Amino acid sequence: MNPGNMMTNPITQSTPLGNIQEGQEAVVIDDNNEEGENDKLDEDDEFHIPKRNKTSEAWEDFNEFEENGNYYAICRYCNKKLSRGKSKQTTSLWRHRNSCPSRKASLRQAAQQTKLNFQPADDAFPSIPPLHTGKFDMEKMREAAAHWIVMHEHPFTILEEEGLNIFLKRGMPEWQKIIRGVAKNDCVAVYELEKKKLKKKLRNVKKVSLTTDLWKSKNQKIEYMVIIGHWIDSDWKLQKRVLNFVHIPPPRRGVEIAASLFKCVKDWGIEQKIHTISVDNASANDVAIRVLRDDFSRSKKLLGGGLSEIADIVNKIRDSVDFVNRSETRLLLFAEIAQQLQIPGKKLLYDCRTRWNATFEMLSCAMKFKDVFPRFQDRDPLYDSCPAYEDWEKAEKVCSVLEKFWAATHVISGSEYPTSNLFLQEAVKIKKLLDSRENDENDFIRAMIRKMKAKFDK
Repeated sequence: MNPGNMMTNPITQSTPLGNIQEGQEAVVIDDNNEEGENDKLDEDDEFHIPKRNKTSEAWEDFNEFEENGNYYAICRYCNKKLSRGKSKQTTSLWRHRNSCPSRKASLRQAAQQTKLNFQPADDAFPSIPPLHTGKFDMEKMREAAAHWIVMHEHPFTILEEEGLNIFLKRGMPEWQKIIRGVAKNDCVAVYELEKKKLKKKLRNVKKVSLTTDLWKSKNQKIEYMVIIGHWIDSDWKLQKRVLNFVHIPPPRRGVEIAASLFKCVKDWGIEQKIHTISVDNASANDVAIRVLRDDFSRSKKLLGGGLSEIADIVNKIRDSVDFVNRSETRLLLFAEIAQQLQIPGKKLLYDCRTRWNATFEMLSCAMKFKDVFPRFQDRDPLYDSCPAYEDWEKAEKVCSVLEKFWAATHVISGSEYPTSNLFLQEAVKIKKLLDSRENDENDFIRAMIRKMKAKFDK
């Protein structure tokens, strides 16, 4: 047989090999094929060149059909039939698409509707809202990208990668490339938002325990302290959150550790909710704990928050002290008036808003100069927060109560002598004071004492 003629005149029926003529191809039939089927391919198994899809966006709103050899397109909104012609160009489609009133009305309605998003059974993406509009929102995409970077610790530059942007642009034509600086700012914004949410949760927490750990970063060669908060929520579940990473340069002294930790809890607004602090056995932590024990014990609110009864008055006096101390010229003028009135001393004390005893000391000091402030107001037109005479009277009465607590606090918190044997008698003094002033003639003093007594009895 001539190999060159192998594909010519194929024999499709069974032929004895001896009868095969030159130029014919022998086809072997499977004798086991009981149905007598031949070996030709099914149509579904044949290779087909796929028909070219319509690529124009105009076809999203039209259906195509042929009638008597002519091609037409029907609008899916108003059912108008447009002639395509032999060239099948989309110019007429675009013209109608942009002017079709039915299409415009439908798009407006769709924009006002929400899209139902079915959640996966395993709840893998709980952050996706069940209802959302189908409109593309680049701002939401930037927020999601920031979460993605933080969640998987990606570098900010990942959003500048060409392949990623091609991928996103293909699925979302409205997608805009995010540069690394924008990504960094978005991550910071996400952090601030999550911090705000956590702060809101911590408002309802009564006690927070802290754990700290100090270590040195191998890559950056920088020393850090991590502060973690632990608490039990309303469902009796133990919660744990990293509250801060603090950079503490060497030699990491105890006072610096204590200051950084106190600043952190004050920023979170939990300085009066600290229950316990757990640290490692580094010698610097011994000093830190001694300092923190004093700071947190002093920052506890006075029983029942008694100062809240004269909060407006305290703010007036505090603003007055701040106004005078803010300028050297004002300080000299204030001292001059005090000297004319023969009032000893010339220095006003600042207070710490979170320490009731510091506020008491500020009020006690300012009351010595209560006659100076009105004259100071006459000589400085910018001073507008001068307390009235009645304000000073109320402050004086409150301080007469606070003085007993202030003295007891100093006795009990002494560090150079045993205090356990002194605690009970100081508590008895406070109890007698509260009982004696429970029915005070002044309404605000009576209300303050009753709050304090209820807390003391509990």
